[in-house]
Parts: sequence; structure tokens; C-alpha cells
Amino acid sequence: MKQQTGKLDLTKADTAYYTAARHPEYLTLPPYNYLALTGYGSPDSKAFATATESLYKLAYGIKGIYKQTGEDFVVAKLEGLWWVESKVDSFKDALAVPREEWHWKLLIRQPDYVTAEAVEKARNQALAKQGQTSPGTSEKLHQVAFENMEEGSCVQMLHQGPFTDEPRTLAQIHSYIEEHGFTPVGKHHEIYLSDYRKTAPDRLRTILRQPVK
Repeated sequence: MKQQTGKLDLTKADTAYYTAARHPEYLTLPPYNYLALTGYGSPDSKAFATATESLYKLAYGIKGIYKQTGEDFVVAKLEGLWWVESKVDSFKDALAVPREEWHWKLLIRQPDYVTAEAVEKARNQALAKQGQTSPGTSEKLHQVAFENMEEGSCVQMLHQGPFTDEPRTLAQIHSYIEEHGFTPVGKHHEIYLSDYRKTAPDRLRTILRQPVK
């Protein structure tokens, strides 16, 4: 990771993690710490929106704590792991089943110096403001985990365009995986370089990443 003075911005300090080519490529990743919130259902659902809101609320609370100690940082990009409950082929089944049957784990990566104690402090501060927080968000705040994840070997590619066009990019990724003798392991990973709430679908930029062995 690059050394950076002033406010830490992980997208600039760790370009290997936050950039991808327009063709499949192999990379190896070390472990990182994340805020994580698991759910079920369509990404267009209210539950998904509430989970996103809760995750960001906690992330900005942690940022505020570290800003006071002179270790301010930019809240990182939203990410998501996606899967379906299948014993056969999670990748193919995910493209065939209704979106309401999708499982997801939303992630926001944290700087290495963020501690579990700071996460709990930020959680308690957010919950103390329940008058400004919807009941659904308060419930989700309790469910946000602070966890370490190591994906190790991966194949990834940059997808530009609407989420509905992802199958064509995923097909290239899985062709590369088969051609190079890899086997998919773990969950399909997406990093949202664009804010999908504010960006036109054809301008969305998303890293699609698949752990392999």
C-alpha cells in the first residue's frame, strides 16, 4: 500500500485493490478488515436500502472518532458478496433464480488502524441518536459485524454499464478461470466504484471479483 500524507483515502493508497482491467486478470489479496452486514432479497428492496444506510451510518461514525485523533480517512467504497443457496453451481444459479432469492453481504473496508473498540463506540453513539434513526436502521446497526476477510487468489475484471449486463462480464471471468485450470471458491465479490444511487446505469463502474484455487 502506498504511503499517504493527510486524510487516508484507501482508493488512492491501495490502487491494486480498487482498480481492474477491462479483461480478466489474476491477483492475490491479503486479509483486510471490513464492516459487514448480511441480508437476503432483491437489491431493489427496502431491506437492502436500510442495510446500506446502516452500514454507512456506522462507517461515518468511525470516521468521526478517528478524525478527532488526527487519523481522519475517506469512507471507502461500498462492496458486496453475492450468492444463492445452491449445492451445484452458485454462479449459474444466481443468474437463473429470481433476485428475491439472492443472498448478500454488504461490506465497507476499514483502515488497518481501526479497532473493534472504536467500532463499538461508534455503534453506541449511533444507537444513542435513535430519535434521528428509523427503527429498521437501529436494528441493522446491532447486526453490523467487524470482521477480517482474506480472499487470497482471485480473478477479476472491470465491468462498465448496468448491473443487468454483468452476465457478459462474468462469462469472460469464468472462461478465464476454466482456461487457466482454476476452480471458483468463495462468493462472487463486487466493488462499486460508482455510486449507483447517483450514476446513470451506462456509466456505472464495478469491479467483479471471484476467489479461485
